[in-house]
Amino acid sequence: MERDALEDIRRYLVARRGSGGEVAYRVAGEARAADGSRKPARELVMITSPAPRSDGAAAGQASLFGEPVRKRGLDLSGFDLASLDALVSKCERCGLSGGRTKTVFGSGNPSSRIVFVGEAPGREEDLQGLPFVGRAGQLLTKMLGAIGFAREDVYIANILKCRPPGNREPQEDEMTACEPYLLRQLELIRPDMICALGRIAAHGLLKKTTALGILRQGMHYYNDIPVAVTYHPAALLRNPNLKRDAWEDLQKMRKLYDEAAGEGA
Repeated sequence: MERDALEDIRRYLVARRGSGGEVAYRVAGEARAADGSRKPARELVMITSPAPRSDGAAAGQASLFGEPVRKRGLDLSGFDLASLDALVSKCERCGLSGGRTKTVFGSGNPSSRIVFVGEAPGREEDLQGLPFVGRAGQLLTKMLGAIGFAREDVYIANILKCRPPGNREPQEDEMTACEPYLLRQLELIRPDMICALGRIAAHGLLKKTTALGILRQGMHYYNDIPVAVTYHPAALLRNPNLKRDAWEDLQKMRKLYDEAAGEGA
């Protein structure tokens, strides 16, 4: 399918999304077969967004899970990043607050055009109050460097701001309690692109339970912000065989990032 045709389809879907709900379509692409060869495949491309609000409120006031934030009684519209960080440090919206050492708000360039989002802090992050500083964080730094980014160039955050016990997976109620903070971060940073690191981060942002292998194949949208999906660095440490696919994800993401920069110039 020609590039112009794909862009026409994307514009149509964005307009369709504006009339309510989500839309999805597939375009021709390539995927890697089990033997390492290339084969024709169908690439999933999705646009997800909350349905328009009948009260005329801005789309930015909708949560990552499609529900208005104000329903939870948490209006963060007056907070900048510094005051939001201070608020998060005192948060007791879920049970994780009782077991944390430090909250992990996020770090990096608040003017960055790209935000990397992981699932939750680990042990080292909980101790230091910074995201991705353990072994997975060291690998993420190398991954960023491989595509021309320094950590100080980008912004890094997590779905959760507190560490789950034993590094277990975040629970739905914990993500629901924490999501307004990430939503406000994204509103303030206004990135051109989001990179979801791993299955849980992708599901939390896109409200999907689609397999990571499928999510990786397409570009997704949240509030008109492109969302790329790749493996969490911790998964690459557990299974180095995934590094080749992750490298391809990063190259594709960097290309799209540069194209977006060119359009905005």
